[in-house]
Amino acid sequence: MSSVCRMAPTLTTARLTMTGHRRADLDACAAMWADPRVYAMIGGKPRVREEVWLRLLRSVGQWQLFGYGGWVVRETASGRFVGDVGLIEAERAIVPPLTVPEVGWAVVPAFHGQGMAREAVEAALDWADRKGPRATCCIIHPDNAASIRLAERVGYRFLREARYSDAPTLVFERTAPGS
Repeated sequence: MSSVCRMAPTLTTARLTMTGHRRADLDACAAMWADPRVYAMIGGKPRVREEVWLRLLRSVGQWQLFGYGGWVVRETASGRFVGDVGLIEAERAIVPPLTVPEVGWAVVPAFHGQGMAREAVEAALDWADRKGPRATCCIIHPDNAASIRLAERVGYRFLREARYSDAPTLVFERTAPGS
């Protein structure tokens, strides 16, 4: 029996390099998910190191199972960790349920307001439009105006309100151009 090892392709933009998650990324990811400016609108609580480790493993596993997953985003010029972005099959207990893969993003506060999230999300969506799922969604806290703006700028349209973790959540959906 042979197994196929699918790994995240490296993506590059004008300012960013996006690679698959590695064990060495754990410290930077854990620091980002412990920052209240990151998690305030994404779950509302810090992620402990163990949870971040499982997120990292989930991203690697997504590539194995589905042929898509997440990327670690770094500033090309400095190599500094910017955040992560990716496509995921989360199997969330959300009502009503999601029917297409999600796209998610998180950026460390030092890079907020610099267009890095948009650049990374556009690169991920460009890849997905060519190689991955043609329809995706994203879920956003109703008070997260910055993420709502970003979602709309990259082609997501409001689909519906939902309940996730007993809280209101907005669901946005996008179909690849030409689909």
